[in-house]
Amino acid sequence: MSTSDGLDLPARVEIYDTTLRDGSQLEGISLTVDDKLRIAEQLDWLGVDYIEAGWPGANPKDNEMFQRAQRELVLERSKLVAFGMTRRVKGKVDSDDTLRHLVEANTGTVCIVGKCWDYHVLEALDTTLDEGVLMVSDSIDYLKSLGREVLFDAEHFFDGFKRNPEFSLRVLEGAVQSGVDALVLCDTNGGSLPHEVEATVRSVVEYFGDDVSVGVHLHDDTGCGVANALAGVLGGATQVQGTINGYGERTGNCNLTTIIPNLTLKMGIETLPPDRMERLTPVAHHVAELVNMALNPQAAYVGTSAFAHKAGLHVSAIVKRPDAYEHIPPDTVGNGTRFVMSELAGKSTIQLKAKELGLELDGPTINRVVDTLKHLEHEGYHFEVADASLELLMRRASGWEPTWFRAEAFRVITDDASPTTTAGEAPDGVLTEATIKVWVGEERLIATEEGNGPVNALDRALRRALAGRYPALDRLHLTDYKVRVLDTQKGTGAITRVLLDSTDGEQTWTTIGVSENIIEASWQALSDSIVYGLLRAEARG
Repeated sequence: MSTSDGLDLPARVEIYDTTLRDGSQLEGISLTVDDKLRIAEQLDWLGVDYIEAGWPGANPKDNEMFQRAQRELVLERSKLVAFGMTRRVKGKVDSDDTLRHLVEANTGTVCIVGKCWDYHVLEALDTTLDEGVLMVSDSIDYLKSLGREVLFDAEHFFDGFKRNPEFSLRVLEGAVQSGVDALVLCDTNGGSLPHEVEATVRSVVEYFGDDVSVGVHLHDDTGCGVANALAGVLGGATQVQGTINGYGERTGNCNLTTIIPNLTLKMGIETLPPDRMERLTPVAHHVAELVNMALNPQAAYVGTSAFAHKAGLHVSAIVKRPDAYEHIPPDTVGNGTRFVMSELAGKSTIQLKAKELGLELDGPTINRVVDTLKHLEHEGYHFEVADASLELLMRRASGWEPTWFRAEAFRVITDDASPTTTAGEAPDGVLTEATIKVWVGEERLIATEEGNGPVNALDRALRRALAGRYPALDRLHLTDYKVRVLDTQKGTGAITRVLLDSTDGEQTWTTIGVSENIIEASWQALSDSIVYGLLRAEARG
């Protein structure tokens, strides 16, 4: 396959995922063995070629991972890989603990890492360059003799090749002569740029010809991880190593959720099996949930904002021609078009959103929604992040009103729970009490509850008032509470914006409240959240 400018491209590039090892090195991520098994299932469902499961012998968690994988993990397509390093300096392969653990992991494929930068061999390993080459070749010889498919991660290759290309190539030659199945050139420090990666990979590919396949393992320290991967493929690489959502040490690894569609949809290179590309977004979000880190909404291809349109002009054009402002059909990668409501929205945006919700809004109603939206956003509302409050606003504009309850009034009292505390002593605690008066049909209900803050107390008081009437309330839970002061120059009199995230166990939604009184703003968001949850429950029947 050739590009328009004459560059030869491979027909297919293997995808090697290292989320379970490299990805877990990201600050803030701590995966259990159960997490790793579930992520491996997702990666296999996506259809990657290799799943690097960890470093056997490095820690009890990785040992358990390989033990349980043999019993519990059934992979349809992907190969499970055990990762380790070469034998130690002056060591023997048949008595090396690291190689023994690799073999005991009982995977058909192993990947070992070795030094390809003379500086590291001489200074970090404190040995000779000849011994550095033998450490790699001896280890590969040993693993191949046991019937393993062996990949060699050429550590610091790009830095080493810049400073001493002769030695870096000697290490690769030793690996090839020992029967290695693939050479993976690693930008371990992440400092290379695309033009350097392409030139270096091309040099290695041309040097070895058809004797061995070449892959790339890239980090994102310059912000060029994905660009470097594309450059590596342009240089002749036929394997790309990376992680889902770009997780990894420091600034992360090459992001597979970007590189996969770039290679296939933009460059025409096969990566995943047929009909698997639309699984990309669900897998990205599923893995984000398992690692307990919110996915960047602006992530290319898979983010919630990747195909979101806010400006009225864009939305108007998309109604006529979807490709006018979208570089691919979103469903190609399992994502979808979103029309974001804001003061920039026009009639076309409102019409599309109403259609999406199944609402029939006539012209005057749409005009009222547009005017109300712009007015409220001027006051500080931000509906593009408050999907549930937006839907309720549009439903009310059509004449709908919630029938579950109608709030009359509420009161919140906060008392120092330790009134005898003297100056300089820490109080034992603060007690918050909320009283709420609501109507359910013709019945007036009053309830009082205590909580660990005003939002918690109001929530508990409302639930007590409605107790037994709406079983769906038992499934509704607050998951996040965010407060932002909008006009800080007014000090304690500033307008406050409150965002509440809630869930019923199946879907998460966001509601908003804005007021100079933080408790009033919180009540607006809380009551919208409860109403939306009851609306969802009613729709489910």
